[in-house]
Amino acid sequence: MKFDTVIIGGGLSGLVSGISLQKAGRSTAIVSAGQNAMHFFSGSFESLTEAPERLMEIFSESGVNVHYSKGVRLMPLGTFKESSLSLEDISIFPDPAFARKVMVVNLAGYHDFFSSFIAEGLEKTGIGCRVCTIRLPELEHLRKSPSEMRSVQIARVMDRIWEKVMQEIRLMLKDEDAIVLPQVFGLQDITVPARIREVIPAKVVFTGTLPPSVPGLRTQMQLKRYYETLGGTFLMGDEVVDAHCHDGSVHSVETRNLGRHYLEADNFILATGGFFSKGLAATPQEVYETVFNLDVEYSEDRNAWYDPDFSKDQPYLDFGVKTDEALHPMRDSVTFKNLYAIGSILGSTRKEFGTASGGAILSAFHAVDKILSGK
Repeated sequence: MKFDTVIIGGGLSGLVSGISLQKAGRSTAIVSAGQNAMHFFSGSFESLTEAPERLMEIFSESGVNVHYSKGVRLMPLGTFKESSLSLEDISIFPDPAFARKVMVVNLAGYHDFFSSFIAEGLEKTGIGCRVCTIRLPELEHLRKSPSEMRSVQIARVMDRIWEKVMQEIRLMLKDEDAIVLPQVFGLQDITVPARIREVIPAKVVFTGTLPPSVPGLRTQMQLKRYYETLGGTFLMGDEVVDAHCHDGSVHSVETRNLGRHYLEADNFILATGGFFSKGLAATPQEVYETVFNLDVEYSEDRNAWYDPDFSKDQPYLDFGVKTDEALHPMRDSVTFKNLYAIGSILGSTRKEFGTASGGAILSAFHAVDKILSGK
């Protein structure tokens, strides 16, 4: 099968590049193994200091509702982080003291939402807090197994019963001017978070839980749907197992599901992510890229890979494949002229694009522009 561009990886950077190329009239295929960084998405596009017009156009056309407001957002452990461009249901505040009194609401049996940590963090800002738990018969079948009481399973139920849940929460409210809820609303019905805010007589703040991320999965589904509407081919649950290269050029790739039916293309984009998505892997001696065995920038000192303080940024997250100005990666110092590396597989090797989701988006646009210009 022949395409203009084959994209390896179906996360944010892969979908943004695929959508952009399809809109430009190019034929593309995305090979997606499944789990990616969108499953860990906080709901805020970190490191983006402005809202790129071309990104806002993609979001608008795909139904992803966002807002731009410089400030801070509430994190799952009760701390605050600077944010700006975020999904519509993620609250951005001018400063951490966003309310006088807050009611933090959790669901009985749900251990992936840290209500006590959130309350403790808010109290440090001078906000009075009260933690409440709501028991829902509709979730009893999930509570029988801790592995089932997860964000996605809960969200599927909440899309059906959110009105009942909000009625109970209204009765629990006293004199609080804000409530904090886990992000388990609006997985399939994207209107639910906004409708919740309409019926609750207090500021509603949705706060992250342990992965998988409900807003991240919802965003991925919206972008994937739009990509396919544009004519893109999305190969879900597949992965590249071999690449056919010659003289610094990739000619085709072989996937697990298609076997000997190779995917051929003029250009290839590597968007497989970092360690979490298995785009990068490590042995005790080295860090390596898993598809093309590309050159990777990392410290040769194994002890420098991590910080003993788990709460700090870990150095290994900065490791990434080596690229030239156009984001062409290399193997044994030989540059692949029709292969582009984007997203978190870059680590912090290209600081000009930023980090996390912001870096994924800007590096995707950079690679797309190079492809469209023939560079």
